[in-house]
Amino acid sequence: MFRITWLKTLFILGAVLLGALFALPNVLPPHVRDSLHALLPDKPIVLGLDLQGGSHLVWEVDKEDLRKNLVNQLKGDVRLRLWTERKIRHRITVNKDGSLTVTITDPNKVEEAAKALKELAQPVQVGLFGAGGSAPEVEVRREGNTFILRYTEAGIENRVKSAVEQAIEVIRRRLDELGMTEATIQQQGFDRIIVQAPGVKDPDMLKQAVGQTARLTFQLLCDVQPTGAQGERPPPGCVALPDEKDPNRIYWVKTSRRATVEGADLVDAQPSFDGQTGEPVVTFRFNQKGALKFARLTQANVGKPFAIILDGKVVSAPVIQTPILGGTGQISGRFTVEETRVMSAVLRSGALPAKLVVVEERTVGPSLGSDSIRAGITASVVALVGVLIFMVLFYGVFGVIADIALIANLVMLLGILTAFQATLTLPGIAGIVLTLGMAVDSNVLVYERVREEYRAGRSAINALEVGFSRAFGTILDANITTFIAAVVLYGLGSGPVRGFAVTLGVGIITTVFTAYTLTRFLVALWVWKKRPKTLPIASEAKA
Repeated sequence: MFRITWLKTLFILGAVLLGALFALPNVLPPHVRDSLHALLPDKPIVLGLDLQGGSHLVWEVDKEDLRKNLVNQLKGDVRLRLWTERKIRHRITVNKDGSLTVTITDPNKVEEAAKALKELAQPVQVGLFGAGGSAPEVEVRREGNTFILRYTEAGIENRVKSAVEQAIEVIRRRLDELGMTEATIQQQGFDRIIVQAPGVKDPDMLKQAVGQTARLTFQLLCDVQPTGAQGERPPPGCVALPDEKDPNRIYWVKTSRRATVEGADLVDAQPSFDGQTGEPVVTFRFNQKGALKFARLTQANVGKPFAIILDGKVVSAPVIQTPILGGTGQISGRFTVEETRVMSAVLRSGALPAKLVVVEERTVGPSLGSDSIRAGITASVVALVGVLIFMVLFYGVFGVIADIALIANLVMLLGILTAFQATLTLPGIAGIVLTLGMAVDSNVLVYERVREEYRAGRSAINALEVGFSRAFGTILDANITTFIAAVVLYGLGSGPVRGFAVTLGVGIITTVFTAYTLTRFLVALWVWKKRPKTLPIASEAKA
């Protein structure tokens, strides 16, 4: 027998009302949403790039820049292994092909050096899932007291793969800092990253936020600065760097490690305003290690200028007036308020492991999005109305019950997508339309099973009870297999495919609830009120 308990009633109605509550902001005007109480949901569903427009950028890892960085890193590793750890005298030459020639000048320590350098040739996995075995990351070849070191192709590929994975995380942190939580970031191929930012109409701002490597250093300026004469060369131990705002202005900056503090020790950066001039600046704070280095640098060089360098360009070059001992400071450089906001977000999220270059740029206009929304809504409404009419014509009062469950299904689906701020795309709308058809299909399975049981001689109430119970297994099997397909699509797909998979997967969950639990509850209410002796869906079989 159908049983209606208060606990079951509260659970079913509570679930439907909760879904309706989260779906409500999607039909309210913006000014009404803004006035909602803080405890009530006030955010509508997030529309994807194909619905509301925005920016689509494809970035690629600059392999040449990565190779240069790897060569410099390899030089540092060689110095660390030979001189810092073992005090082995040596000489390093960088070759044009990117390899290093390391000459050991102490003949008594050649064998010790060979052992130390071979430690750099750490293995990396190659082939699918490592099935191809391992290969050395760095190739070390010996010629007497001379060693040739170079990164292998497997080593380069491993570093590119690692750089892409790290870059995705850094980009995600940067965009989250800027409030672009609905942005889509995913890998494409071996060395490319797709960034889609719905609602962002200015791709230049996105380029600045994503493409900036954000390697920050604080370096002393050389005692001699360029006069502007043709062909001037920086003195030994210095390098020429351009001004960020004026590329024609050149600074000579010391490259010694003692004259450099790395921005990797930053723990915070915030947009602010200078207390004296009122101009927008970026305030920063070091961790304990960075604060100690910065204090030593400023204490030993009071009265001297030093450069704040971001990605190889001098942002500003102030004079050290007093020692900076607290580990805090500010970066000024004729910035706008928006530039300080982006720069502080970039610095907080950390530096990219490699330089990224834009290989594709596309801006989707809002007209395309509005057309897509209109077409999707039209298709959904037509499908919904058609299904509602079909159910009423074929199943009468039971069709009305199925229609109520179907509308509840749609409301709950939108509520869940809104609650989790899932991004709705055009394929996602297609997934919603498919969900409507699947939900009705489940109701048809139940009603046809009830009809069969009734025609087999069971009473009306008993046919309903048995029909619902025996149809549940079929409904569950059909929806589980579809749900597995949705999970696979989400896991292996990307972009629009994932949007379809999300709505399809969520729709399956709401369908199982509404098509069986909610429909059974509404039928139980009908039975409790009418106490039927016959069923309207099979009246021709039994008088």
